[in-house]
Amino acid sequence: MDDDAREGRDPAPAVTRSIRLLGLLADAGGPRTLTELAGDLGLAKSSTANLCLALEAGGMIERTVQGYRLGLRTAELGGAFAAQFNQIREFYRVCESSEILKTELVQVALLDGSDALYLARHEGSGSLRLGTPLGSRLPAALSATGRALLATMTDDEVTALLGADATFPAITERSTTTMSGLLEALATARRRGWALDAEESFRGIVGVAVPLDGWAPSDPPLALGVAIRAAEADFERIERAGEALREAAAALTNPFSAAARRP
Repeated sequence: MDDDAREGRDPAPAVTRSIRLLGLLADAGGPRTLTELAGDLGLAKSSTANLCLALEAGGMIERTVQGYRLGLRTAELGGAFAAQFNQIREFYRVCESSEILKTELVQVALLDGSDALYLARHEGSGSLRLGTPLGSRLPAALSATGRALLATMTDDEVTALLGADATFPAITERSTTTMSGLLEALATARRRGWALDAEESFRGIVGVAVPLDGWAPSDPPLALGVAIRAAEADFERIERAGEALREAAAALTNPFSAAARRP
Protein backbone atom coordinates (compact mmCIF):
# COMPACT_ATOMS: atom_id res chain seq x y z
CA MET A 1 0.00 0.00 0.00
CA ASP A 2 1.45 3.38 -1.00
CA ASP A 3 1.59 6.47 1.19
CA ASP A 4 -1.44 8.10 -0.44
CA ALA A 5 -3.58 5.02 0.22
CA ARG A 6 -2.59 5.10 3.86
CA GLU A 7 -3.74 8.72 4.00
CA GLY A 8 -7.27 7.54 3.05
CA ARG A 9 -9.43 10.22 1.47
CA ASP A 10 -7.20 13.11 2.45
CA PRO A 11 -7.59 15.66 -0.39
CA ALA A 12 -4.02 16.96 0.00
CA PRO A 13 -1.74 14.32 1.56
CA ALA A 14 1.45 16.34 1.02
CA VAL A 15 -0.04 19.29 2.91
CA THR A 16 -1.13 17.02 5.75
CA ARG A 17 2.33 15.51 5.99
CA SER A 18 3.93 18.96 5.96
CA ILE A 19 1.70 20.06 8.84
CA ARG A 20 2.64 16.93 10.77
CA LEU A 21 6.32 17.60 10.13
CA LEU A 22 6.02 21.17 11.41
CA GLY A 23 4.24 19.88 14.50
CA LEU A 24 7.02 17.39 15.15
CA LEU A 25 9.62 20.15 14.99
CA ALA A 26 7.54 22.39 17.25
CA ASP A 27 7.34 19.66 19.88
CA ALA A 28 10.95 18.49 19.55
CA GLY A 29 12.65 21.31 21.44
CA GLY A 30 15.66 21.03 19.14
CA PRO A 31 16.75 20.00 15.64
CA ARG A 32 15.61 16.65 14.20
CA THR A 33 17.52 14.71 11.57
CA LEU A 34 15.97 13.58 8.29
CA THR A 35 16.08 9.98 9.52
CA GLU A 36 14.25 10.88 12.74
CA LEU A 37 11.59 12.86 10.88
CA ALA A 38 11.05 10.09 8.36
CA GLY A 39 10.63 7.56 11.17
CA ASP A 40 8.19 9.77 13.06
CA LEU A 41 6.14 10.41 9.91
CA GLY A 42 6.24 6.80 8.76
CA LEU A 43 7.56 7.88 5.34
CA ALA A 44 10.52 7.00 3.17
CA LYS A 45 13.51 9.28 3.58
CA SER A 46 13.18 10.38 -0.05
CA SER A 47 9.57 11.51 0.51
CA THR A 48 10.53 13.27 3.73
CA ALA A 49 13.46 14.98 2.00
CA ASN A 50 11.07 16.38 -0.62
CA LEU A 51 8.81 17.78 2.10
CA CYS A 52 11.81 19.34 3.82
CA LEU A 53 13.04 20.92 0.59
CA ALA A 54 9.67 22.56 -0.05
CA LEU A 55 9.28 23.78 3.54
CA GLU A 56 12.87 25.04 3.61
CA ALA A 57 12.31 26.97 0.37
CA GLY A 58 9.31 28.65 1.99
CA GLY A 59 11.24 29.58 5.12
CA MET A 60 9.07 27.34 7.28
CA ILE A 61 12.03 25.19 8.37
CA GLU A 62 15.78 25.55 8.20
CA ARG A 63 18.63 23.07 8.06
CA THR A 64 21.43 23.13 10.61
CA VAL A 65 24.40 20.87 11.29
CA GLN A 66 22.29 18.96 13.85
CA GLY A 67 19.24 18.64 11.59
CA TYR A 68 16.06 20.56 10.78
CA ARG A 69 14.33 23.10 13.00
CA LEU A 70 11.50 25.60 12.59
CA GLY A 71 12.31 28.58 10.37
CA LEU A 72 11.82 32.30 10.82
CA ARG A 73 8.68 32.29 8.69
CA THR A 74 6.83 30.39 11.41
CA ALA A 75 7.58 33.22 13.87
CA GLU A 76 6.30 35.75 11.33
CA LEU A 77 3.10 33.78 10.90
CA GLY A 78 2.63 33.49 14.67
CA GLY A 79 3.01 37.23 15.02
CA ALA A 80 0.58 37.82 12.15
CA PHE A 81 -1.98 35.54 13.82
CA ALA A 82 -1.82 37.50 17.08
CA ALA A 83 -1.86 40.86 15.26
CA GLN A 84 -5.25 40.03 13.74
CA PHE A 85 -6.88 40.84 17.07
CA ASN A 86 -7.42 44.48 18.04
CA GLN A 87 -6.84 43.74 21.70
CA ILE A 88 -3.38 42.33 21.21
CA ARG A 89 -2.36 45.34 19.12
CA GLU A 90 -3.54 47.62 21.97
CA PHE A 91 -2.30 45.35 24.77
CA TYR A 92 1.18 46.89 25.02
CA ARG A 93 -0.13 50.47 25.17
CA VAL A 94 -2.60 49.56 27.91
CA CYS A 95 0.12 47.86 29.97
CA GLU A 96 2.46 50.84 29.65
CA SER A 97 -0.28 53.24 30.74
CA SER A 98 -0.92 51.28 33.96
CA GLU A 99 1.18 52.30 36.96
CA ILE A 100 1.11 48.69 38.16
CA LEU A 101 1.26 46.66 34.96
CA LYS A 102 4.06 48.67 33.37
CA THR A 103 6.46 47.07 35.86
CA GLU A 104 5.05 43.54 35.60
CA LEU A 105 5.38 40.57 33.26
CA VAL A 106 1.95 40.48 31.63
CA GLN A 107 0.87 37.79 29.18
CA VAL A 108 -2.06 37.15 26.83
CA ALA A 109 -3.41 33.64 26.30
CA LEU A 110 -6.35 31.93 24.67
CA LEU A 111 -7.99 28.59 25.35
CA ASP A 112 -7.06 25.86 22.87
CA GLY A 113 -8.78 22.65 23.89
CA SER A 114 -7.63 21.91 27.42
CA ASP A 115 -4.57 24.18 27.22
CA ALA A 116 -3.83 27.87 27.64
CA LEU A 117 -1.88 28.98 24.54
CA TYR A 118 0.32 32.07 25.00
CA LEU A 119 0.18 34.74 22.28
CA ALA A 120 1.84 37.91 23.59
CA ARG A 121 3.82 39.24 26.54
CA HIS A 122 4.75 42.61 27.98
CA GLU A 123 8.12 42.70 29.71
CA GLY A 124 7.68 45.28 32.46
CA SER A 125 10.57 47.36 33.73
CA GLY A 126 10.77 45.38 36.97
CA SER A 127 9.36 42.09 35.74
CA LEU A 128 10.61 38.54 35.77
CA ARG A 129 12.80 37.48 32.91
CA LEU A 130 10.98 34.21 32.58
CA GLY A 131 7.38 33.15 32.24
CA THR A 132 5.81 31.22 29.41
CA PRO A 133 7.41 31.57 25.94
CA LEU A 134 5.17 32.75 23.13
CA GLY A 135 3.45 29.86 21.39
CA SER A 136 3.85 27.57 24.38
CA ARG A 137 1.09 25.88 26.36
CA LEU A 138 0.15 25.11 29.94
CA PRO A 139 -2.75 23.01 31.21
CA ALA A 140 -5.70 25.37 31.51
CA ALA A 141 -6.69 23.66 34.76
CA LEU A 142 -3.43 24.72 36.44
CA SER A 143 -2.51 28.09 34.92
CA ALA A 144 -4.04 31.39 36.01
CA THR A 145 -4.85 32.40 32.41
CA GLY A 146 -6.46 29.04 31.72
CA ARG A 147 -8.53 29.26 34.89
CA ALA A 148 -9.62 32.80 34.04
CA LEU A 149 -10.99 31.49 30.74
CA LEU A 150 -12.57 28.39 32.29
CA ALA A 151 -14.22 30.56 34.95
CA THR A 152 -16.30 32.23 32.22
CA MET A 153 -17.97 28.84 31.61
CA THR A 154 -20.46 26.99 33.77
CA ASP A 155 -19.26 23.99 35.78
CA ASP A 156 -21.16 21.74 33.36
CA GLU A 157 -19.35 23.28 30.39
CA VAL A 158 -15.97 22.88 32.09
CA THR A 159 -16.76 19.25 32.90
CA ALA A 160 -17.86 18.58 29.32
CA LEU A 161 -14.65 20.14 27.97
CA LEU A 162 -12.18 18.41 30.29
CA GLY A 163 -14.10 15.24 31.24
CA ALA A 164 -15.93 14.40 34.45
CA ASP A 165 -13.16 12.02 35.53
CA ALA A 166 -10.31 14.25 34.37
CA THR A 167 -7.12 14.33 36.39
CA PHE A 168 -4.40 16.92 35.92
CA PRO A 169 -0.61 16.55 36.02
CA ALA A 170 1.18 17.28 39.28
CA ILE A 171 3.61 19.76 37.73
CA THR A 172 4.53 20.93 41.23
CA GLU A 173 3.66 19.72 44.72
CA ARG A 174 0.95 22.43 44.81
CA SER A 175 -0.82 21.44 41.59
CA THR A 176 -4.55 20.73 41.74
CA THR A 177 -5.02 17.29 40.22
CA THR A 178 -8.78 16.67 40.50
CA MET A 179 -11.88 18.07 38.82
CA SER A 180 -13.45 18.87 42.20
CA GLY A 181 -10.38 20.90 43.16
CA LEU A 182 -10.48 22.77 39.85
CA LEU A 183 -14.19 23.60 40.18
CA GLU A 184 -13.54 24.96 43.68
CA ALA A 185 -10.74 27.16 42.32
CA LEU A 186 -13.01 28.41 39.52
CA ALA A 187 -15.79 29.27 41.99
CA THR A 188 -13.29 31.33 43.99
CA ALA A 189 -12.09 33.04 40.80
CA ARG A 190 -15.65 34.03 39.88
CA ARG A 191 -16.21 35.53 43.34
CA ARG A 192 -12.97 37.49 43.33
CA GLY A 193 -13.03 38.56 39.70
CA TRP A 194 -9.57 37.11 39.02
CA ALA A 195 -8.02 33.63 38.89
CA LEU A 196 -5.00 32.47 40.86
CA ASP A 197 -2.23 29.95 40.19
CA ALA A 198 -0.28 29.65 43.45
CA GLU A 199 2.84 27.84 42.20
CA GLU A 200 0.70 25.17 40.53
CA SER A 201 2.18 25.44 37.03
CA PHE A 202 5.65 26.80 37.90
CA ARG A 203 7.46 26.35 41.20
CA GLY A 204 8.31 29.76 42.65
CA ILE A 205 5.85 31.68 40.44
CA VAL A 206 2.36 32.93 41.32
CA GLY A 207 0.01 33.79 38.48
CA VAL A 208 -2.99 36.15 38.54
CA ALA A 209 -5.32 36.46 35.54
CA VAL A 210 -8.62 37.84 34.30
CA PRO A 211 -10.75 36.99 31.24
CA LEU A 212 -11.08 39.31 28.25
CA ASP A 213 -14.00 38.94 25.84
CA GLY A 214 -13.12 39.00 22.14
CA TRP A 215 -13.43 42.41 20.44
CA ALA A 216 -15.49 41.05 17.56
CA PRO A 217 -17.94 38.12 17.67
CA SER A 218 -15.50 36.04 15.61
CA ASP A 219 -12.53 36.73 17.93
CA PRO A 220 -11.62 34.15 20.58
CA PRO A 221 -11.93 34.99 24.28
CA LEU A 222 -8.55 35.89 25.76
CA ALA A 223 -7.03 36.13 29.21
CA LEU A 224 -4.58 38.63 30.68
CA GLY A 225 -2.20 37.32 33.32
CA VAL A 226 0.62 38.57 35.54
CA ALA A 227 3.47 36.38 36.83
CA ILE A 228 4.98 37.28 40.23
CA ARG A 229 7.83 35.71 42.17
CA ALA A 230 6.30 33.67 44.98
CA ALA A 231 8.55 35.35 47.56
CA GLU A 232 7.05 38.73 46.57
CA ALA A 233 3.45 37.56 46.10
CA ASP A 234 1.75 38.66 49.31
CA PHE A 235 -2.02 38.96 49.11
CA GLU A 236 -1.88 42.75 48.82
CA ARG A 237 0.29 42.57 45.71
CA ILE A 238 -1.86 39.80 44.23
CA GLU A 239 -5.02 41.86 44.78
CA ARG A 240 -3.34 44.93 43.33
CA ALA A 241 -2.33 42.99 40.21
CA GLY A 242 -5.79 41.48 39.91
CA GLU A 243 -7.46 44.90 40.04
CA ALA A 244 -4.99 46.35 37.52
CA LEU A 245 -5.73 43.46 35.18
CA ARG A 246 -9.48 44.05 35.55
CA GLU A 247 -8.94 47.68 34.60
CA ALA A 248 -6.81 46.66 31.61
CA ALA A 249 -9.45 44.19 30.47
CA ALA A 250 -12.10 46.93 30.71
CA ALA A 251 -9.91 49.23 28.61
CA LEU A 252 -9.50 46.49 26.00
CA THR A 253 -13.19 45.53 25.83
CA ASN A 254 -15.20 46.68 22.81
CA PRO A 255 -17.47 49.44 24.20
CA PHE A 256 -20.30 48.26 21.95
CA SER A 257 -20.12 44.60 23.01
CA ALA A 258 -22.45 42.76 25.36
CA ALA A 259 -19.51 42.33 27.76
CA ALA A 260 -19.11 46.10 28.09
CA ARG A 261 -22.78 46.44 29.07
CA ARG A 262 -22.57 43.94 31.92
CA PRO A 263 -22.95 45.52 35.38
